[in-house]
Amino acid sequence: MLEMFGICKKFPGVTALDSVDFAASRGEVVALVGENGAGKSTLMKSLAGIHRPDSGTINLEGKPVLLHSPADAAALGIGTVHQELEVIETLDVAANVFLGREPTWGGPLRLVDRKRIRSDAEKFLARVGFSGNPETPVRALSTAQKQLVEIARALSQQARLLILDEPTSSLTPAETGRLMQVIADLRSSDVTVVYISHRLHEVEQLADRVVVLRDGRNAGELRRGEITRDRMIQLMVGRDLKTARAGSLSSAKVGIELRDLRTKRYPSQAVSLSIRSGEILGLAGLIGAGRSELARVLFGVDRPRSGKILIDGSSVEFRAPRDAIRRGIYLVPEDRRTSGLLTAMSVRENITLPDLSRFSTAGCIRRQIESRAAQSLCAEFMVKSPSVETKAGDLSGGNQQKVVLAKWLSLMPRTILFDEPTRGIDVGAKAEIHVLMRRLAENGVAVLMISSDMEEILQNSDRVAVMHAGKLTGILARSDCTEEAIMRLAV
Repeated sequence: MLEMFGICKKFPGVTALDSVDFAASRGEVVALVGENGAGKSTLMKSLAGIHRPDSGTINLEGKPVLLHSPADAAALGIGTVHQELEVIETLDVAANVFLGREPTWGGPLRLVDRKRIRSDAEKFLARVGFSGNPETPVRALSTAQKQLVEIARALSQQARLLILDEPTSSLTPAETGRLMQVIADLRSSDVTVVYISHRLHEVEQLADRVVVLRDGRNAGELRRGEITRDRMIQLMVGRDLKTARAGSLSSAKVGIELRDLRTKRYPSQAVSLSIRSGEILGLAGLIGAGRSELARVLFGVDRPRSGKILIDGSSVEFRAPRDAIRRGIYLVPEDRRTSGLLTAMSVRENITLPDLSRFSTAGCIRRQIESRAAQSLCAEFMVKSPSVETKAGDLSGGNQQKVVLAKWLSLMPRTILFDEPTRGIDVGAKAEIHVLMRRLAENGVAVLMISSDMEEILQNSDRVAVMHAGKLTGILARSDCTEEAIMRLAV
């Protein structure tokens, strides 16, 4: 059905695609894998009409096509669900599903048919397991629910070729299972699916074939009987991965303590919890359990309804993030693009922003000193960027996350809060971040790691706290941590 030959694409200072070939048959699920920056998203954006390849050809059903815009791709039955959410927060769910394709009624003065939009949207939302009200404003949804709305939008376009870029990165296991069933139904209906994911166990379960990219080039291809996690990693990375291992606590000293803390979302549930200096405390639970809300209170983004935060046994009050930052508490947020970075600013500006006084004299920023510091941190955290003047929004997801880490870790944290630290990040960058977290703990930093990735929780946590509906349902010692024990508490 689809053939792409010799696709090349260059950006200033970077060759994103170097003569890449890709093909997919009707009713086939083809997984496209590779490290961040390997060229996966650029290749698919070329297919979706977002980028124009510098050279190469694209054939659909045996005929060459030119894709000048996403509208051209949609007209040919190519639908895309992007990794970064693309919803209109001020519109409701149903309006987002049919955005730009609203059915109308009436005479010369056509009016949007709201009743039909809602009834039609409900059908596609049901297919992806969305149980909310279609008239709910999107801004009121969780990240996982917004992702489901995007998938429903793509299905509503009757796509014959569907590109899914990290579609399960914010979904619970139940929601992921539902999406797997949706994809199986699409395959049986002769819809071709291109599945981009760093969750290799999903690729093993789902893909008929795997195409691997590395550094903008084809690195190999695996067919159904050849698809294993080890084979994929070998082709993707081309090197051995360092892995972090949970260890014994280096200190019994409490770094930060919560006493009867209540958040705005769950005012009836009081959470008491301590994070020790030198440990990684995993915070598990299903999406919506209240974990991110707890992190926002600890970082001063939200005010608690009641309760106390204690540092060294003394109560502290955070009215804003600056109060937490002064205490050495930093947050690596779940949504790095909207909450962790200023994507229109350079890598240099993002890295040095939290403490500009270090690079200023008499209120004027000394650019040479600032640039040298940013270059040093980029080298230390292995940020792949053409230069420190590159816009942060132009980097791959893994490198954006490294910029967020470099920004905070240069300030010598006392406590650091990681909210889904490896969401949408490749196996290589994920391993590097895990090693970094362990190094922080070994240096006496109190680390809170919120994660929906069970493997990540089990591999890296010294202890695991589990939440459900705003309530702390249990804390497991390292020796008691199993997937079954965590899920029992999570539900």
